[in-house]
Amino acid sequence: MRSTFEAAMARTVARNPYGHGSTPVDADRDQREATVATAIVRYVISGTVLTVVRFVSF
Repeated sequence: MRSTFEAAMARTVARNPYGHGSTPVDADRDQREATVATAIVRYVISGTVLTVVRFVSF
């Protein structure tokens, strides 16, 4: 499951963190939430790093 998730992250959010169906959290454009593979991922975007804040698998 982890390798599936990592591959999905590489194809989607890692390439375009503002796209792929992500939505802003609490009106902050750089805090995002998206469904990737079978998980809900909340992450923060900065100039050099993408940080996953919360990961919920379902």
